[in-house]
Amino acid sequence: MKLASLFPAPPSKTASVGLLLLRVVSGVAFMMHGWGKIQDPFNWMGPQAPTPGFLQALAALSEFGGGLAWVLGALVPLASFGIFCTMAFATFFHAVVRGDPFVSKGAGGSYEPALLYLVVAVVMLTVGPGLYSVDAWLRKRLARS
Repeated sequence: MKLASLFPAPPSKTASVGLLLLRVVSGVAFMMHGWGKIQDPFNWMGPQAPTPGFLQALAALSEFGGGLAWVLGALVPLASFGIFCTMAFATFFHAVVRGDPFVSKGAGGSYEPALLYLVVAVVMLTVGPGLYSVDAWLRKRLARS
């Protein structure tokens, strides 16, 4: 595996500030969404859930662990892939299976948050975490070796 595929070259300083803000805010939100799930990762959907426990655990890990990875800017491609998969499923579930609207007009669900996080994951996968991240630091250190 090439170094560039694991740690993409960071964009400009200005763009990196934007990515830092996006990563930290989205990452903290994801950690908050995943906190309750990570407490009981194999059964957070309840005993009658049609989703197998190992898939529930993957979702809990991608939300809490992926959020932490985004905050730190560490292993962002891997974390983003996990979040992408989780949010693709959530978007499909809310939009197609449940038929929720894009934006909720009341107490019902919507697929807006899942789709928004899915798009953030695509940005992190394609652009990377930016200069102000553990990944950029590692890239620089490994390039010297």
